[in-house]
Amino acid sequence: MAGEASGDLHGANLVRAIRDLAPHTLFFGIGGRRMEDAGVTILFPSSDLAVVGLTEVFSRLRVIRKAYLKLKSILRSENPDLLIVIDYPDFNLLLAGAAKKFHVPVLYYISPQVWAWRPGRVKKIADRADRVAVILPFEQQFYRRRGVAVEYVGHPLMDIVPDRLCREEILGSLGLSGKGPIIGLLPGSRREEVTRLLPVMISAVEALSDNHPGLACLLPLAPTITPELIDSVISGFSLPIRIQDDMYSVLAASDLVLVASGTATLEAAIMQVPMVVVYRVSPLTFWLGKLVVKVPFISLVNLIAGERIVPELIQGEVTPSRVAEEAETILESGPGRESMVNRLGKLKESLGGRSASEKTARIAVEMMRAKSVSRPLR
Repeated sequence: MAGEASGDLHGANLVRAIRDLAPHTLFFGIGGRRMEDAGVTILFPSSDLAVVGLTEVFSRLRVIRKAYLKLKSILRSENPDLLIVIDYPDFNLLLAGAAKKFHVPVLYYISPQVWAWRPGRVKKIADRADRVAVILPFEQQFYRRRGVAVEYVGHPLMDIVPDRLCREEILGSLGLSGKGPIIGLLPGSRREEVTRLLPVMISAVEALSDNHPGLACLLPLAPTITPELIDSVISGFSLPIRIQDDMYSVLAASDLVLVASGTATLEAAIMQVPMVVVYRVSPLTFWLGKLVVKVPFISLVNLIAGERIVPELIQGEVTPSRVAEEAETILESGPGRESMVNRLGKLKESLGGRSASEKTARIAVEMMRAKSVSRPLR
């Protein structure tokens, strides 16, 4: 069960890793194009369920409820060997509760960030997940202290993000000289993020272009976002934007990225690309979030590092002038930019090596085999 684009990516790689160990495994659930390509029968597309913010979820309640009831019915009638839930905590914890009722074991992969907000969910995770595979180095100790069966598998992005891409080759394929700065725009993988953040990003880059002749702008298209949505946003601007399918090529080519807070910040960090992180939700969501979120940063980059490595702009700070100001500081070659790149390199080292998908697949296969042994004869 993957309710968002990043979960779809990690879910697809996990499916392939499980199939390497247990080739005849059958998969069904919620996901996107990547999981479908990996061989998962998609019952509901994750793009129908993906939301950002606390108040925004109300617009998707009908489809979320329909998905839950359908999957609950399947858990009861098919009694699968394993339920794997990936992040997306409110829905997945509810479904995990149903799975436990029907004696289906539950593996939670990429657990909720309960260390940041709503720590009371730890008890639900302990009660409803048989095992938890965590991806951040400090999470294992956090869960173990609270009695959760947890294993640190490393970050799955380390299996995915390429070590090195040739920037010159990418620029050549795009017909870019690289004489001016290249800025990547990563406005998020949800409709609400794109409509709130992309116009501000574009306006900021337009302001930067006045001082940077030859500036080019790249935008990778997230699999959960339609080209029509992007076109509807960028049509009101004169800035030429090249839309690309491959985000890692965009990251490799970029001198700087403007990025929505989320998984993409870590992908940029692993490739050591300087960034400005932006975050904006509805005023009510932000107000409610301030009451429950107890961390000093919003971006995963700064949270994992435990210090401010990259600039963060939140809510009212997300304006074209402020984004352009922070971006200009980074574009100026100097010790500040060099320090950011070096600290991003140290962050990458802290995320572990490659093999998160393989380690999690071994846990999944072990759990399925245990269920198969205990399954009563029919």
